[in-house]
Amino acid sequence: MTGRPEVLFPLFGALNKLDGIGPKTVQILEPTGVTKPRDILMTLPISGVDRGQRATIRDVVPPTVVTVEVTAGDHFPPQSRGRPYRIHVTDAATTFQLVFFHARGDYLSKLLPTGQRRVVSGKIEAFDSMAQMVHPDHVLRPEDADDIPSFEPVYPLHAGITQKLMWKGTRSALRLAPDLDEWIDPQLMIQHGWPSWLQAMRDAHTPEATADLSPHTVARERLAYDEFFAHQMTLALARAVARRGKGRSSVATNTLQSKVLSALPYAPTVAQTRAVAEITNDLAAPIRMNRLLQGDVGSGKTLVALMALLVVVEAGGQGVMMAPTEILARQHLEGLQPLATDAGVALELLTGRDKGREREAKLARLASGEIQILVGTHAVFQKGVEFADLRLAVIDEQHRFGVAQRMELGAKGDAVDVLVMTATPIPRSLSLAQYGDMDVSVLDEKPPGRTPVQTALVSTKRLDEVVEKLRRAVAEGKQAYWVCPLVEESEFLDMTAAEERFKHLRAALGEGMVGIVHGQMPPAEKDAAMARFVAGDTKVLVATTVIEVGVNVPNASIMMIERAETFGLAQLHQLRGRVGRGAAASTCLLLFQDPMSETGKRRLEILRETEDGFRISEEDLAMRGAGDVIGTAQSGVPRFRIADLERQTALMQIAQKDARKLLHDDPKLETERGKAARTALWLMEQDKAIRLISVG
Repeated sequence: MTGRPEVLFPLFGALNKLDGIGPKTVQILEPTGVTKPRDILMTLPISGVDRGQRATIRDVVPPTVVTVEVTAGDHFPPQSRGRPYRIHVTDAATTFQLVFFHARGDYLSKLLPTGQRRVVSGKIEAFDSMAQMVHPDHVLRPEDADDIPSFEPVYPLHAGITQKLMWKGTRSALRLAPDLDEWIDPQLMIQHGWPSWLQAMRDAHTPEATADLSPHTVARERLAYDEFFAHQMTLALARAVARRGKGRSSVATNTLQSKVLSALPYAPTVAQTRAVAEITNDLAAPIRMNRLLQGDVGSGKTLVALMALLVVVEAGGQGVMMAPTEILARQHLEGLQPLATDAGVALELLTGRDKGREREAKLARLASGEIQILVGTHAVFQKGVEFADLRLAVIDEQHRFGVAQRMELGAKGDAVDVLVMTATPIPRSLSLAQYGDMDVSVLDEKPPGRTPVQTALVSTKRLDEVVEKLRRAVAEGKQAYWVCPLVEESEFLDMTAAEERFKHLRAALGEGMVGIVHGQMPPAEKDAAMARFVAGDTKVLVATTVIEVGVNVPNASIMMIERAETFGLAQLHQLRGRVGRGAAASTCLLLFQDPMSETGKRRLEILRETEDGFRISEEDLAMRGAGDVIGTAQSGVPRFRIADLERQTALMQIAQKDARKLLHDDPKLETERGKAARTALWLMEQDKAIRLISVG
C-alpha cells in the first residue's frame, strides 16, 4: 500500500479551500488541531438554536432567539459617539427595535432600507419595557430566508472563530466529502441501523432538534464506532505482527507447580487458577505470548507469576522477573524464595549493586543455565547479561514499561514470551484502549488471610486527637504510614510539608520512632529509611506518595493520609492497599480539610464503602474522565474527536472483536471490505497501522 487513497485527497487538502476560511482563520484554528477539511468534519456541533420562523415576537418570553419577518421603519443614528444606532421594525403584530453598536449608517441603510421587508434572526431582549434585538445574527431578503437553518447547529468555538464561520466551513467540507466504500461488517450495520459514513456526517452536521445531538443517535454512534474501529485495527495489527514472530512452545509438566501448590497453606482462588491456566496455554502455543495480568492490590499476582515462571523451567528454559526498583526486586525475591525452595528451583537476584567477583559468578551461573529464575531491576538489560535459554519475562508494570523495553528484553532470548503485571485496576474501556494489543487475565478476588481495612474519615481539626491515638498504637508495637499531601505539583514544597510533619510527629512520639522518605532524597537514603521501617526500627514512616508502589510491611497496620481530598481515587486505593497485609486488623484514616467539595466528599465516601479496586476505578472514570484517570500525557490512550470512552465502552468492545475478526479473515486487507478498512485507517490518521500492513 503506497500512499493515501486518492478519494481522500479533498479532505486532506488546504483548509483555506473552504468557504469563509482565510489565512488568518487558518492560523487561529491550527492550535485546536483543525488543520484540514477532515478535522472540521470531525468537529461536531455541541448544541443548537431553534431558528424556526414565527409571525410575531409578541408572545415570546425574552431573552430568547427568534426568527421573524419585519418591515423596516425609521432609522435613528446615534446622537454622540459610543451611543447605539437604532432601527424601528414592525412584524405581523408588534413593533420593536434593532440595535447596532459601532455600525456605519450607510451600511445599515442598505441592509435595512425603510419600508422594505426583511427576515431577521437574533436574540430578543427587554430593555426599558421595549423589546429589542441587538446585532441580529441574520438579516436577509424574504426570498433568501431559506438560507437560515430552522435548527442551527452550535459548534465548540475558539476565540476569533464565529458560528457563522463554522457553519460555512462545515457546509463547504460536507460538499467535498466523498462517498466511501463501507468498512463496517454488514451484519453490524443492519443490527444497529447505521447509515453510511457520508450520510452519518451529513446528519451529524444538520441536526433538526436537540435530540439529534445525543451521542446515541445512529449517525453519531456510527461516527464514534469508526474512530474506535480504526484504533482497534491498529492494535490488532500490532498484535498480529507480534504474533507472526514465531514463539516457542514451553509445555508444562506440572512437576514443579504441584510441589509449590502442595506446600501452600491455602488453596489458590478461582481467579488465580483461571489466570494460571490461560498463561499455561499461551506458553504451550507456538505464538509469542503478550498478556496483561490485571489484579487489584493483594489479589495474589506473585503466585500467578511464579507458576508461569515454573512452566518455562519445567520445559527446560529460564525466566526473569523485572521490578522497577531495588526495594521491589528484593520484595519479589522474599515473596518467591520460600516457594522456589519448595519446588527446588534456583532463584537469584541481580541488581545494580552486584559488583566484582560476586557479579561475575552470578553471570556465569546465568549463562550456564544454573540459575533458573532471575529476579532483577533493569540491570538485567545490561551488556554482558546472557541467559542460557530465556523464555519468559514477567514485568511488574508499576513503572510504565514501554514497548521498546519489552523488545530489548525479547532480544535477550529467542522469541521471549511476555507477561505484564499491573496492580492498577483499569476500567474495561480504558484497558481496551490502552492494552488492546494484549490478551488480558483478571484477578478479581482476594486470597484468604487478608484482613479487610477499616476506613474512616476524620477532619484535620482533630489532628491532636489523631496523633494521641497514634502514640498509643505505637506503644502497643504497631507500625504506621503517614502520607503527606502533594503540594501544588511542587516537589520542593512536598518535601517541606513532609519535613514539617516529621518534626511534629517526632516531638510527639519520641526520637528514633519516626522515619521520613520523599522524592528529593538520594536513592540510598530512601532505601535506608525504608529498610529501617521494614525492620521495625522506626514505627512511623512519614512519606510523600513514593510509597504507593508495592512496598510490603506486614506489621504496618495503620495508614494515615493527610488532606486525602486532594488525592485521586485510584491513588488513595493504592495507598490503602499498603496496610492489611498481615494478620492484624488494619485501619486507614482519611484526614480531610473542611470545607470539602462535593466531588471530594463523594470520592472519600466511595473508599469508605468499598475495597473493590475495579468498582473504584469505574467510579474514578465517571468522576474525572479518561485523560485524568491514567494521566493522558504518558497514558498511550488515544484522543478521540467524536467517540466518548466513558459512555461508549460497549462500542469499543464490539470494535475490538470486529477488528480482530477482519484481520483473522483477511490478514493483508485485500478483500473489498479490507480495502475499505485501509481507507478508514487513512481517514482516521492511523498511519502507524498502515506501516504495520506494509511490514506484513
